[in-house]
Amino acid sequence: MGKQERYINRELSWLDFNARVLQEAADPDVPLLERLRFIGIFSNNLDEFFQVRFATVQRIAQSEKSGKKIFGGQTASDLLNTIIQKVINQQKESSRILSNIEKELEKEEIFFVNEKQVLKEHETFLKEYFIQNVSPALMTIIISDDENQDFSDNLAFLTVKLHFETAQREETKFALIELPTDLDRFIVLPQIGNKQYVMFLDDLIRYHFHLIFNFFEFTHIESHMIKVTRDAELDMEGDVSKSYINKIVESVRDRILAEPVRLVYDKEISDDTLEMIKKILGVGADDSLIPGERYHYRRDYMNFPQLNRKDLQYESKEAIPIKGLSLEKSIFKAIDLKDYLLYTPYHSFSFVIKFLREAALDPEVSTIKITIYRLSKISNVASSLINAAKNGKKVLVQIELQARFDETNNITYAEQMQAAGVELIFGIPGLKVHSKICVIEKNSDGKKKRYGFISTGNFNEDTAKIYTDYTLFTSNQKVLKELNKVFNFLQVHYKRKTYKHLIVSPHYTHNSLMKMINQEIENHQAGLPSGIRLKLNAITNFSVIEKLYQASNAGVPIQMIVRGICCLIPGIKGMSENIEVISVVDKYLEHPRVYYFTNGGNPKIYISSADFMTRNIENRVEVAVPIYDLDLQRQIIDVLDIIWKDNVKARRLNGSIQNKLVKNSAPVVRSQIAIYEYYKKEAGL
Repeated sequence: MGKQERYINRELSWLDFNARVLQEAADPDVPLLERLRFIGIFSNNLDEFFQVRFATVQRIAQSEKSGKKIFGGQTASDLLNTIIQKVINQQKESSRILSNIEKELEKEEIFFVNEKQVLKEHETFLKEYFIQNVSPALMTIIISDDENQDFSDNLAFLTVKLHFETAQREETKFALIELPTDLDRFIVLPQIGNKQYVMFLDDLIRYHFHLIFNFFEFTHIESHMIKVTRDAELDMEGDVSKSYINKIVESVRDRILAEPVRLVYDKEISDDTLEMIKKILGVGADDSLIPGERYHYRRDYMNFPQLNRKDLQYESKEAIPIKGLSLEKSIFKAIDLKDYLLYTPYHSFSFVIKFLREAALDPEVSTIKITIYRLSKISNVASSLINAAKNGKKVLVQIELQARFDETNNITYAEQMQAAGVELIFGIPGLKVHSKICVIEKNSDGKKKRYGFISTGNFNEDTAKIYTDYTLFTSNQKVLKELNKVFNFLQVHYKRKTYKHLIVSPHYTHNSLMKMINQEIENHQAGLPSGIRLKLNAITNFSVIEKLYQASNAGVPIQMIVRGICCLIPGIKGMSENIEVISVVDKYLEHPRVYYFTNGGNPKIYISSADFMTRNIENRVEVAVPIYDLDLQRQIIDVLDIIWKDNVKARRLNGSIQNKLVKNSAPVVRSQIAIYEYYKKEAGL
């Protein structure tokens, strides 16, 4: 079998993942407003794909000389063409789904109103809303022959083509109107009886063209939406005299001026308007031109108004208590007795905040060390750390300024924490710090004791409501001593540390995985219990995939739950026939990384921040922690069992028919609902 047949292309696998999101938008059993949200997630994912992955392939294609086939038997140029065609097909499918959703919303007496459908009852409201809220924020640019006009920072806008009639001939003039990003995309109009009405900001602007262009005596106007996606790669080279933080600031600023990689346009746009847009934005023949519908930036559907229609949304569920752990009592005293495992959003993220708040106030706490990758816009994590610094604690924060698309937010908080006396570490050259760890030191009766937590997800209150993630709270001094070593490495990174308990990237993850997979092979050959179960967001590293193929060929059963990219091809005779892969897409985003090795009947179970991707293994600081508590091991295994039995929201991944829903005659299991019920029983409810 040729090499190209041993792996699924990473970029195409990513698009297959986004197709799973689109399946949720199409599912009639998903509440209507949630289906709109999945349309938004699909679009947002696609935007990021073009900003990051597509842009990378495009740069390779533009520099290709030999036509060498480097993408699984394809050149970069061939791959670009395959991607574009797949994206166009998905865009068409998303438009069809969206049209169906809108028809279903009309049955619920929810109507979208465009500029030609405005009811008399809404005219006064719309005019006042436009004058008070929209007009002051509009950036309207009349296109001229002035070569000094700069449009390189435009991302989303309406093209305007004004038609005039003179005695001699008909003339036209072009303009651009930028969509204000700080205004709500959807305007909820006054309700009439039981009927609810929603208008796009775009159409509100169109409806008031007569006010915007009242100094032109035009006969009629054409208007279409344009959307530009630009390369999001940060440029960290350049002036060595500039600080790391200044380079990040400048690179984020320059991102909006980067080269375009995609232009999505209303397919009804006139040829001369499109050519004008391509010219002024610098869109070349090598850039992706994708015809679309009337509205772009569908990611805004993620924040579609709730309209006070709870019946059209997922049921809101209360967080389940954790037996033995209380938000009203000392979390340190509880952790003194045993380890605890938090599984958001089934459990409350407030336990993390409680831990940090208690550390900030406890007079016996001397030191707090934490890594931060993504913070929420309003972060109780950051305020707790600032509170601790103001109470005289030594607070050390490793904050990753290159967390893609969160750079500005992280810089803002870094400046606030630094001003409060928090010691900051900004990273290691060539490595992102993606680990999710915290360790504190207490001095009690002259003795130093450590407490800490290790997580699979970011310390972010917002995402903790919609991402499933594990966090281990522990006072295991051996584990925490090694966790402290990770912080020592972050401070003095030329000293390589050794670990007996933790698995730490970039130095040890690859070898540790290889060793544990080899052990499963040996155990199977010796007749001992063997097996591998993995829960990941992505698997792309070829050497790890090859080792899993080797284990499969040796007879080791392998079960994998992979939310996103999966370059491994399961179920191929003579290569991967003992490997099964499913993916679950549902209300919550599945985010934990879990490694389970049967290990001859003495299971090794880790939770980790690291996927099986080269970047996680070789180019990032990641931490996997073993779960030693047998009761917590049981919980993790039980949850893996529940997910594996999912026959409602699970899809099978393979090399030919992707994303086929798992359907069987077994009792119905929708894993996210079943897990909620499982933890209720664990809590004695």
